[in-house]
Amino acid sequence: MDRPVPRNRSLPSVSLDSFGSQVNAVVVGASGGIGHAFVDLLAGMPTVATVVALSRRDPGFKNAKIHWSHVDIENETAIANTAAQVSARNAPLHIVIVATGRLHDGPAFQPEKSWRGISADALEAAFRLNTSGPTLVAKHYLPLLARDGKSVFAALSARVGSIEDNHLGGWHAYRASKAALNMIIKTLSIELARRNPSAILAALHPGTVDTPLSQPFQRGVPEGKLFPPERSAALLLNVLNGLTPEDSGGLFAWDGQKLPF
Repeated sequence: MDRPVPRNRSLPSVSLDSFGSQVNAVVVGASGGIGHAFVDLLAGMPTVATVVALSRRDPGFKNAKIHWSHVDIENETAIANTAAQVSARNAPLHIVIVATGRLHDGPAFQPEKSWRGISADALEAAFRLNTSGPTLVAKHYLPLLARDGKSVFAALSARVGSIEDNHLGGWHAYRASKAALNMIIKTLSIELARRNPSAILAALHPGTVDTPLSQPFQRGVPEGKLFPPERSAALLLNVLNGLTPEDSGGLFAWDGQKLPF
């Protein structure tokens, strides 16, 4: 499901001025479409000092700011090991983005069209990748967030994970696993506010992005609403730039709109 990110010169301008200078960032899922775009954009910003790129596969980044390490987000020991390495070399962290997720995986794992398609295996797979993995990353990386200024931990969620906004049904495993992720984000934000009041925790809806995750389902996407990965990443970085501690625990779309849970 990995692929290189195409270059697009018509990107929106990106600002991270609310984070100050010498920003340290971590992107989990750096070999995927959106994750790769996040890494490229962050590394290209003069206020960003380092970008730790974590993924199962080495994308071959060439920028000297980027430091890649292997991680499997289904393996807590692997996550903890990367956090220990980052803590020793790159902490404190100002931006941590978990850009992982799974909607389908060939014939073994497809979104359910009705309850007849529900299976325990698909549910477990969705929750491992979409909920448990990002939660374990938060467990080990939230303590590394900077305390002397703004810092953000963000995870890619999805609008279809909103219970209130669900008017179509279907996609049971994906919807439920993203709804669970939203609840985790909200719950962790309460504890984070007590431990690190200037830190922010957010779930992000990237829109429909032209990646392998969405490719089988792009047919009905309105014109102009299928985003290249780098455009979605740029828009989401601007969303993060505008967040304040009062926003912590929320679900935010690519255009800055706060979405209902």
